[in-house]
Amino acid sequence: MGAMREIPIGQPFELAGETVGLERATGRAWFMDWGTGGPPRIDGYTVGAPSVEGEGPHAGEMHPDADELLYLVSGGLRVHLELEDGDVEAALGPGQALVVPRGVWHRILLDAPGHLVHITPGPRGEHRPLPGRRGSIDRF
Repeated sequence: MGAMREIPIGQPFELAGETVGLERATGRAWFMDWGTGGPPRIDGYTVGAPSVEGEGPHAGEMHPDADELLYLVSGGLRVHLELEDGDVEAALGPGQALVVPRGVWHRILLDAPGHLVHITPGPRGEHRPLPGRRGSIDRF
């Protein structure tokens, strides 16, 4: 889990530049920092709206705690899902959403730069580092 920071009360912020953790036990919201161990995790949900402009932050991930919601605001992408009955690739355009089922390995493939909103469950999760990054994770 990355570091958690207070969110200033009554001050707007750019969600494209932050990941917000919604903590299950306390109901509090926190800014979540990305660490070298992968995407930020919290017992609850993380919400973000990153710009998607290049290679994703990992070579795939899986969330064992709950389903994940992806909503594409702009741009174009495909979500590769590794399902028991075979792999599926779902194309998303602006305004479309996709639910990634709990426990399904998936990765995002970019077709056109844009913005993606994610609501990601935690606290557990796994990711596959990109080749050559030795576990280091960058945001999109």
